[in-house]
Amino acid sequence: METAVILKFLKAIAKNNDREWFEKNKPKYLEAKLQFEDFLEELHKELVKFDESLGGLNPRKMGFRIYRDVRFSKDKRPYKVNMGAGFSPKGKMDQEPGYYIHLEPGNKSFIAGGIYMPDAEKLAKIRQEIDYNPKNLLGIMKRKSFKKYFDDLDDFDKLKTAPKGYPKDHEHIHLLQHKSFVVSHAFTDKQVIDKKFVKNLAAVCKEIMPLNTFLKEAIS
Repeated sequence: METAVILKFLKAIAKNNDREWFEKNKPKYLEAKLQFEDFLEELHKELVKFDESLGGLNPRKMGFRIYRDVRFSKDKRPYKVNMGAGFSPKGKMDQEPGYYIHLEPGNKSFIAGGIYMPDAEKLAKIRQEIDYNPKNLLGIMKRKSFKKYFDDLDDFDKLKTAPKGYPKDHEHIHLLQHKSFVVSHAFTDKQVIDKKFVKNLAAVCKEIMPLNTFLKEAIS
């Protein structure tokens, strides 16, 4: 498993994002894809040591396609400039908490966890759980081991006001305003190609797991 091969290909596709170049360099893509699948397999071995809910997955199939859906996008580049994968009990984090791995050169790699854009029913259940039992989530987020990697929940889609049904002066309004409940931690290119990267990545995921457990219980 060579993560350097993955980053090298992604640098190249970022500079040559067209079908003609891709077809000429298909062997390079296939090699990078193979290395990425090997990487996912190694990571999965570490994840199941503390998260048994992922045991039934085929890690080599958890990666997302490199082909972009450009039908409704102004950006018509045909290929992604990153390789990503999602691990959750049913597969690739579709409406359930899990772990998202994103490899992209230029020090843009990261690991994220939690639940991304849950539907209205699940979102309501999560907010209700925060309202009824805020200490559970706050306790997770205040741990020193958690703070080592995360400052707070990512606020990329946070409401500017209170969600319907909750007062603006709610004690935990800063949590209730979230529409996604996600944390993320970045890695440099140097860290990605380090031999200890998989172990380091798994260590971050281990700190995400209590958040995932809280969210799973909330939406169950």
